[in-house]
Amino acid sequence: MGMDLQATVRQALDFAGPLAKSVDGFTSRPGQSVMALEIARVIQEGGLLVVEAGTGVGKTFAYLIPALLSGERVLLSTATKTLQDQLFGRDIPRLVAALGISARVALLKGRASYLCLHRMGVARQHGDDWAPASLQDLTQVEVWATHTVNGDMSEVAQLDERSPILPWVTSTRDNCLGGQCPQVKECHVNRARREAMAADVVVINHHLFFADLNVRESGVAELLPGVRCVVFDEAHQLNEIGVQFLGRQLSTSQLDALCRDLLPLGPQLAQSSGDWRQMVAQLHHAVAALRALCVNPELPQRRAWLPEGPQGIDDSQWTAALLDIHHALLQVDMVLRGLQDSAPELAALSARTRELTAELDYFSHPVQAGQVRWLDTSQHVKLIQSPLDIAEAMQARVLLDKDASPENRKSWIFTSATLGHDERMTWFVESCGLHGAQCLQVQSPFDYARQAALYIPADMPKPNEPSHSSRVAALAAQAAEQLGGRILVLTTTLRAMRSIAEVLRTHFSQPGTLNVLLQGESPKHELIERFVGAHTGAAGGCILVASASFWEGVDVTGDALQMVIIDKLPFPPPDDPLVVARAEQVKAAGKSAFAHFHVPQAALALKQGAGRLIRSETDRGILVVCDVRLSEMAYGRKILAALPPMARLETHAQFVEAIDALTKPSTTGPCSASRP
Repeated sequence: MGMDLQATVRQALDFAGPLAKSVDGFTSRPGQSVMALEIARVIQEGGLLVVEAGTGVGKTFAYLIPALLSGERVLLSTATKTLQDQLFGRDIPRLVAALGISARVALLKGRASYLCLHRMGVARQHGDDWAPASLQDLTQVEVWATHTVNGDMSEVAQLDERSPILPWVTSTRDNCLGGQCPQVKECHVNRARREAMAADVVVINHHLFFADLNVRESGVAELLPGVRCVVFDEAHQLNEIGVQFLGRQLSTSQLDALCRDLLPLGPQLAQSSGDWRQMVAQLHHAVAALRALCVNPELPQRRAWLPEGPQGIDDSQWTAALLDIHHALLQVDMVLRGLQDSAPELAALSARTRELTAELDYFSHPVQAGQVRWLDTSQHVKLIQSPLDIAEAMQARVLLDKDASPENRKSWIFTSATLGHDERMTWFVESCGLHGAQCLQVQSPFDYARQAALYIPADMPKPNEPSHSSRVAALAAQAAEQLGGRILVLTTTLRAMRSIAEVLRTHFSQPGTLNVLLQGESPKHELIERFVGAHTGAAGGCILVASASFWEGVDVTGDALQMVIIDKLPFPPPDDPLVVARAEQVKAAGKSAFAHFHVPQAALALKQGAGRLIRSETDRGILVVCDVRLSEMAYGRKILAALPPMARLETHAQFVEAIDALTKPSTTGPCSASRP
């Protein structure tokens, strides 16, 4: 690379440069410049760079500008399809136009995101079996299919993401016919991969990256050798997503999908197997029985695997359930093997049945050393075995060129708003195998001491006391009445979430009072739209009560969100099998699991949740953490140090006064309380 990339980037970011002239709202930010210049240096020299960029730094532009100006082939990976679509549809086109460069850009998603023309045709053949609503969905997809260029299912705006038609009009690695497919030339998945192979910039997601690392079927493995720069945005999710894909898993959704694809073969197999429907029904019932055995609302959704089988399930019932599925799969396979030469569909189904039988057999044997096995019942029932982290896989299969000469070394950039509670971002760096990486922390440009305040109610019951959730709800209700809603309540458990929502709904049950929104009752994006809409339109205010995924990815600017209430310190769940195994690993290294694992994890998660509050230079708000351990315990002070430097509200009177200040238009912050 002949040019001085840092000089070119500096020029682009200048207050009188091309971006300031042509990108609406673009202003030169010191933190963004620091990050962009460091990334430019690493792109030229090669190597590993980890960047934590606080909210408001503008990290997306900070990595896109040097990446695009470098002229190198670039792979960008995100944790969410939302950011993937934003990069491809908005950010990259704006920058390419503003910088006056030409770049071929491609978007690559997992195959389930694309229409499968062959399966859509098969679905129509079985139209008589569909409910009217599903037939309507199918017709909608067929009309769209006549003019779509990309075949990306997210283009069908009115189609509910939970529509039963979706698995029928998309393919999986298991049911794709590959080169044997009659529609192979028009295949949208193949077209997306061809475009990615020819592109200068390819936008993917972490799920696709790790799935491909494991089964090499989405084209990412072919892309990597020709790419000089790889950027992982939302990198804090890398380890959790990676371990799910690097291990082995078997899910009831795979078995259900097999039943779904086997059933229409009845007419084809009528002569050779008169009781085909009964065979498929037997498999379907065996899968349903396994699901019924595993799903238990009294037990955690992620459950430890004891030597005999998953926790909370009788050993003999577990063995019998697996045997029933095994027997049903063998019966199906016997019929398919005899006919697999007659049609490509039958050969593919036969291979699939054998693969699922092999996975079932794998989970009938003891777990291997250095791996952790667990049962996940959150959406489908999944039997999962994985490594404890992605470090070994990253070292052995991804970061292969670290000893190459500078001109041949790739640049690997990992960035997120939240990567650590310490300067070295130790937990992230170690779990991802990024030893020797350069680390950079770019502080948020927001004036937290003026814009935000932190309140830890001193009279709150301890988190393990039965009255804790109702007291959190009472505090939220009082604050909501004063603020007119504008509150996001984040809980560490689904049980607390439901309990707090119930108390709030009882409190605001009269018509014309505040509306209480609850996670799970509508898709996430709909809930956020309703929450924002309630505070910008004529409708009454809102409180949104949520858990899990709402601790991140909620980006509400302005007065619509002025308070975030967190019920407890978000320590990792002590009964989660991965958490237990990781804590054991830390102990085996001679360290305290609490100090070196649980506390850093809680600090990271709290930082993530607190990050929902201030999203722009003009936002004002109050963070309430209803956990006295944060101010009373020594480890609480360590966790506190990871938060932005907000003003502290020491008394309830100061809290009420600060809320009052938020209800008045002001250039000052929520209060003039003591600094931390």
